[in-house]
Amino acid sequence: MLLSFSKFLYQVFQIMKKIIALLLVTTLAGCATPTVVETRKAGDSSLSCEQIKTEISEAERFEREARKERTVTGTNIAAAILFWPALLGTYSNTEQAINAARERKENLNKLAEKTNCKL
Repeated sequence: MLLSFSKFLYQVFQIMKKIIALLLVTTLAGCATPTVVETRKAGDSSLSCEQIKTEISEAERFEREARKERTVTGTNIAAAILFWPALLGTYSNTEQAINAARERKENLNKLAEKTNCKL
């Protein structure tokens, strides 16, 4: 009887390990990884005014997406509870993405001004 109960506990423990591993992997996979854009691109100097506008819109979109990842989400709450370093990584990555998008917009606005584009 004791042997079968210990076998049962062992099996329960094995199942719990798998569930915890699955939760951890799911949480880490769901961590925010917003795109950190290049602040300057090789072809920037040859962009047309319309292309500059498009690039600025894209940088704004990347900034919005990064800011959205900073909000309180179920994934961020789970990360904070189960694996708090992932939450720190999320905030660090979103900060980089926001700053890169801002700098990209600044560079594009300077380029637009330099080429007399009316935005």
